[in-house]
Amino acid sequence: MSDTAILKHYPDLDTLLADVRACRACEAHLPKGPRPIVQVGEGARVLIVGQAPGTRVHASGIPWDDASGKRLREWLGVDAQTFYDATQFAIIPMGYCYPGRGKGGDLPPRPECADLWLEHLLAKLPDIELTLLVGAHAQRHFLGARRKATLTETVQAWREVAPQYFPLPHPSPRNTPWLQRNPWFERELVPELRARIDAMLEYQPPLARVTVSRVE
Repeated sequence: MSDTAILKHYPDLDTLLADVRACRACEAHLPKGPRPIVQVGEGARVLIVGQAPGTRVHASGIPWDDASGKRLREWLGVDAQTFYDATQFAIIPMGYCYPGRGKGGDLPPRPECADLWLEHLLAKLPDIELTLLVGAHAQRHFLGARRKATLTETVQAWREVAPQYFPLPHPSPRNTPWLQRNPWFERELVPELRARIDAMLEYQPPLARVTVSRVE
């Protein structure tokens, strides 16, 4: 897939997703090969933007299918069935394929995904009201100059970008020490986030669209 995809017009979500599935733009850099993983459904009102799939998610093809996903669902106060309902939750990470390992963990998400596909996918999700920015990569892309110097400062300033955005730390078990050092996160931000999610899930538009696609 070349950069000309940026200029292509997609008449519908299915046509767009077919090209996302076929994307091989950074194949040479992917140790396990390409397997784009996103969850997209027309009518979704919550968008979750994380980093990139890990090895377990790459193997299953299911986004957030790991311990991080379990903690994220606990923060949101939703069960797996609700979380994987693409008419309610869209899941589009900054990188769609597993990027490989570096010295300190998984490598950063490849930039090609956002360059080629993000704006196209967002254009097909006109009903998004709340975007969860999980980790520094998502926060850097979506918040721009409103992002603070550190992730902790960005998350602490969540009220400045709410209700459109909620910046979150990564829910990985590796971040448990961060949660212990910052008890205000689960004491202040998480209850507000759950209340917002609850209110959005209680309201179902009378003519909600039902086109659902998960890229695997």
